[in-house]
Amino acid sequence: MSGAVTAVGRSPKHTFGKPTRDGIRLLTGLGVEGDAHLGVTVKHRSRVAVDPTQPNLRQVHLIHAELHDELAAAGFTVAAGELGENITTRGIDLLGLPTGTVLRLGAEAVIEVTGLRNPCPQINAFRSGLLKQVVGRDEAGNVVRKAGVMAVVLSGGDVRPGDPIGVELPAEPHRPLERV
Repeated sequence: MSGAVTAVGRSPKHTFGKPTRDGIRLLTGLGVEGDAHLGVTVKHRSRVAVDPTQPNLRQVHLIHAELHDELAAAGFTVAAGELGENITTRGIDLLGLPTGTVLRLGAEAVIEVTGLRNPCPQINAFRSGLLKQVVGRDEAGNVVRKAGVMAVVLSGGDVRPGDPIGVELPAEPHRPLERV
């Protein structure tokens, strides 16, 4: 399984979206250089309020461009970075990856998928009704989160649009992604 990076973004402030860039730099054990979520401990404001010493399992946020396509088909125009992702991908079923999957981005960067992003109601302030498009329920009534995955940086490096993404699945048994 392989794919490609289609866009990258970062924001030094806690903003809903992240402006896209020509490239970003991932820093080992920290996240995206210059991004508000950079750090060893959690930076997401609601999680900091609960326990600021929690490890930061949300250093890098990835969304599959196929979600943007799906949203467009439902009448929602959403561009790369507008949902707060650092890396937009194409060609990889991010939501189907097991916990612990390693992604090799470009020549040097290596990240490990830690879990699913849990989108908050702020998403409806961005586009009314969008939350219902990215969080739903399957036939069995289980919550389905489609707003991307979170990861930690194992090895730093530069990441740019067009970079290839290699996928290395963890040893079995695989653990499905859960909300982080």
